Amino acid sequence: MIRNLLILILALAAYSTQAIEVKGLYQYRQPVEDKTRDSRSTASQNALLNVIVKVTGDKNAASNNVVRAAMNDISNYMTKYEYADSQGQSYLVVQFDNAKVNALVREAGLPLWGNRRPLVVIWMAIEDGWQRELLTPDSHPQVQALLADRATRRGLPVVTPLLDLEDHQRVSVTDVWGNFSESLDAASQRYMAERVVSARLYTDQNSDAWTLEWRFTNEDQFEAIKHKGDQQQVILDMVDSLASELANEYAIDASSGYDTQQQTLKLYNTRSFVDIEYALRRLRSLSVVTEASVSHITKGRVDITISHTGGVEDLKKALTLDSYFVDYRDPQKFYYSDSNDDLEYAWQ
Repeated sequence: MIRNLLILILALAAYSTQAIEVKGLYQYRQPVEDKTRDSRSTASQNALLNVIVKVTGDKNAASNNVVRAAMNDISNYMTKYEYADSQGQSYLVVQFDNAKVNALVREAGLPLWGNRRPLVVIWMAIEDGWQRELLTPDSHPQVQALLADRATRRGLPVVTPLLDLEDHQRVSVTDVWGNFSESLDAASQRYMAERVVSARLYTDQNSDAWTLEWRFTNEDQFEAIKHKGDQQQVILDMVDSLASELANEYAIDASSGYDTQQQTLKLYNTRSFVDIEYALRRLRSLSVVTEASVSHITKGRVDITISHTGGVEDLKKALTLDSYFVDYRDPQKFYYSDSNDDLEYAWQ
């Protein structure tokens, strides 16, 4: 099942070389002991807190005073709920209202991380005793399942390599253990991921504690982020840390303000009204965009008025994760300004 999920993620990635449109950001599956009203109320509150963490990318968002106060009116944020059972465990699956959750996030002054998020490929080498091997669903199914579940709960698109013949020809366990970025980046191209992570998991020689070290392969500094504890906890800590790092990079900074602004985006290379309509739909799906409409059409260019929250840089940040929009450069120009207000893109 896990391998099928990974193959599905790879198939989705083929349609966007930069990001995955994450589904279910405003839904959460919370374990419950029973199906009583009190249990449902508590589970719904916990589900909303976890959704806030997913939407903001901030694992501490659930302790925000404004968010905690909203728990007193939990039904105002819910659109539906249902129960599900899996392997003897009952779950309450709650769907929350996107707009109301986003409004709560804004009121709380928290960052907002959009639904298009970078796909991350994770290469992990595990040393257990004297043996080192690469993580696969077959070699370490519990680690694989734990990583995938935590990533889902944090709204983080993650894939681990298939480690088929092609991967083994390009990457060895030594490459991962030593973080040889060139080999890992080259092998990761087939997964069409935006970011590549190398990690190594091993036990302390003087205790039973586990250590997990990880880093992005494109980081300038070699020093890795370290987590220590039992095996399950360090896996969870790595995913949380990874989500936080990416949220810091891609989420809207609350300090930039949430007042709605308007900007004109100049879009080139559209070939039909179908292209234009699809571009509008993609723009409207961005969490920073409240409205997008065509203001002017000329030969070879469409001007689109965008109403958005946050700053212009936040809007640009969101657009970098959508491979349909690429920076436009007029071949007849010899000079370009770096103005933050310039929004010129080519439709791809």
